Amino acid sequence: MTVYFIGYNFARPGQNPKTLWDALTALGAKRVQEAVWIMRSSSTAAQIRDQLWQYIGVGGRLLVIESMEWAAWNPMSDVKSV
Repeated sequence: MTVYFIGYNFARPGQNPKTLWDALTALGAKRVQEAVWIMRSSSTAAQIRDQLWQYIGVGGRLLVIESMEWAAWNPMSDVKSV
Protein backbone atom coordinates (compact mmCIF):
# COMPACT_ATOMS: atom_id res chain seq x y z
CA MET A 1 0.00 0.00 0.00
CA THR A 2 1.05 3.56 -0.71
CA VAL A 3 1.46 6.36 1.84
CA TYR A 4 -0.43 9.57 1.07
CA PHE A 5 -0.37 13.00 2.65
CA ILE A 6 -3.64 14.93 2.47
CA GLY A 7 -3.78 18.68 3.03
CA TYR A 8 -6.75 21.01 2.85
CA ASN A 9 -8.04 24.56 3.29
CA PHE A 10 -11.73 25.26 3.60
CA ALA A 11 -13.60 27.71 1.39
CA ARG A 12 -14.89 29.72 4.34
CA PRO A 13 -13.01 30.55 7.53
CA GLY A 14 -14.65 28.84 10.48
CA GLN A 15 -16.15 26.06 8.37
CA ASN A 16 -16.79 22.96 10.52
CA PRO A 17 -14.16 20.31 9.63
CA LYS A 18 -15.91 17.45 11.47
CA THR A 19 -17.44 15.78 8.40
CA LEU A 20 -14.08 15.84 6.60
CA TRP A 21 -12.32 14.50 9.69
CA ASP A 22 -14.91 11.73 9.98
CA ALA A 23 -14.36 10.79 6.32
CA LEU A 24 -10.57 10.80 6.74
CA THR A 25 -10.79 8.71 9.90
CA ALA A 26 -13.05 6.21 8.10
CA LEU A 27 -10.34 5.87 5.44
CA GLY A 28 -7.78 5.09 8.16
CA ALA A 29 -6.01 8.46 8.00
CA LYS A 30 -4.32 10.07 10.99
CA ARG A 31 -3.95 13.78 11.60
CA VAL A 32 -0.31 14.89 11.76
CA GLN A 33 -0.69 18.68 11.58
CA GLU A 34 -3.51 21.21 11.76
CA ALA A 35 -4.74 20.55 8.21
CA VAL A 36 -2.50 17.64 7.14
CA TRP A 37 -3.31 13.94 7.43
CA ILE A 38 -1.39 10.79 6.51
CA MET A 39 -2.77 7.43 5.39
CA ARG A 40 -1.92 4.18 3.64
CA SER A 41 -4.17 3.12 0.79
CA SER A 42 -4.27 0.98 -2.32
CA SER A 43 -6.34 3.74 -3.99
CA THR A 44 -4.76 6.32 -6.29
CA ALA A 45 -4.31 9.96 -5.31
CA ALA A 46 -7.09 10.90 -7.75
CA GLN A 47 -9.48 8.36 -6.18
CA ILE A 48 -8.80 9.72 -2.70
CA ARG A 49 -9.29 13.28 -3.97
CA ASP A 50 -12.60 12.28 -5.54
CA GLN A 51 -13.78 10.79 -2.24
CA LEU A 52 -12.88 13.85 -0.17
CA TRP A 53 -13.43 17.00 -2.26
CA GLN A 54 -17.15 17.11 -1.40
CA TYR A 55 -16.28 17.90 2.23
CA ILE A 56 -14.06 20.87 1.33
CA GLY A 57 -16.46 23.12 -0.60
CA VAL A 58 -16.22 24.62 -4.07
CA GLY A 59 -13.82 27.42 -3.11
CA GLY A 60 -11.68 25.23 -0.83
CA ARG A 61 -8.42 23.48 -1.60
CA LEU A 62 -7.47 19.81 -1.37
CA LEU A 63 -4.07 18.26 -2.04
CA VAL A 64 -3.33 14.51 -2.08
CA ILE A 65 0.36 13.61 -2.38
CA GLU A 66 1.80 10.14 -2.88
CA SER A 67 4.92 9.76 -0.75
CA MET A 68 7.87 7.48 -1.37
CA GLU A 69 9.84 8.60 1.67
CA TRP A 70 9.06 10.79 4.65
CA ALA A 71 10.24 11.74 8.12
CA ALA A 72 8.51 13.55 10.96
CA TRP A 73 9.34 15.26 14.22
CA ASN A 74 6.70 15.69 16.92
CA PRO A 75 3.59 14.93 14.79
CA MET A 76 0.11 14.99 16.32
CA SER A 77 -0.27 11.21 15.74
CA ASP A 78 2.05 8.23 15.63
CA VAL A 79 2.83 8.24 11.91
CA LYS A 80 4.75 4.96 12.17
CA SER A 81 1.47 3.15 12.87
CA VAL A 82 -0.19 4.39 9.68
